[in-house]
Amino acid sequence: MKASGVIKFQFTCPQTYIFSLQKILSPGDGLTPSCRKAEYHFSVKQDVQICSMVTADKFLLIGMVGEITGWDWKTITTSKNPKLAFSIQIPTAKDALEKPDVNSLLYSKVGGYVYAGCGDNKIYIFSLEDGKLIRIMEGHDDYIHSIHNMGSQLVSASEDGSVRLWDMRQQSHTNTVQPYLNDKLTRPELGKWIGAAAISEDWLLCGGGPRLSLWHLRSLDVTTAFHLDDYGIHVAMFHDDRIMAGGASPYFYNLNYTGDTCAQIPSSSTSIYSAVYQETPIKVMCMAGSSCKIDLCTNFSYRDQILTFAP
Repeated sequence: MKASGVIKFQFTCPQTYIFSLQKILSPGDGLTPSCRKAEYHFSVKQDVQICSMVTADKFLLIGMVGEITGWDWKTITTSKNPKLAFSIQIPTAKDALEKPDVNSLLYSKVGGYVYAGCGDNKIYIFSLEDGKLIRIMEGHDDYIHSIHNMGSQLVSASEDGSVRLWDMRQQSHTNTVQPYLNDKLTRPELGKWIGAAAISEDWLLCGGGPRLSLWHLRSLDVTTAFHLDDYGIHVAMFHDDRIMAGGASPYFYNLNYTGDTCAQIPSSSTSIYSAVYQETPIKVMCMAGSSCKIDLCTNFSYRDQILTFAP
């Protein structure tokens, strides 16, 4: 799911649906039932699951099994049957029995690179211009759940229980933290996996089986352990001077750096797997998960509206 004037919502079926945030959140004379319906939808590929999405300039990038597909936004919004613009294949060993899932995608305007965190424990960097493979980043011992970057710094979260920090100017990862080894964070009953991680100039945020936690980026000391009503973290992000997080919980959390809960936003899903926000042209947070509903929040303190997916 991504927010950029429209929302895209994905399911295990290969369908992509686009809703108009402008019509839903700024309806003028009134919000009619038709405003809540998807403006556009199209089939990506038969019998292949959609794993991740990101918007890159004029393209919608969709991470699937073994490939990243690119779709031109102009054709999506003008054609009932948009054609695939391009496809980037994830390298696979000759003796591999399965192709890796593309679990996490991000796009960097600096250099025009696409980063893919995959199910084969690797991070791939491609040039969006020509699809050329630029670099493979290795170090994790199990599949990657999420990746996030800031400038030349990249952070990755994995099923192996580690969070790895990378400097794109160096060949290998620069640091590793393993939250499950920390007595304040470990939750053995939930496992050691890390579902989400994010970095800012001074901080590292991560969570999964271990509790959501805030680390000082330079010393790699734990500053805050968040005691939330969750059974695993799948989403963690910085926003201004706040922290946003969600997962297997009835709430999406708005937190401060010292661990206080500023707001608990009710979720329509028992587990939240995706949350994205934007400031322009409309300020909104969109949250989706294990149900057929999308929660919309415009002030990051309470839920404004609920969209229900209906083919």
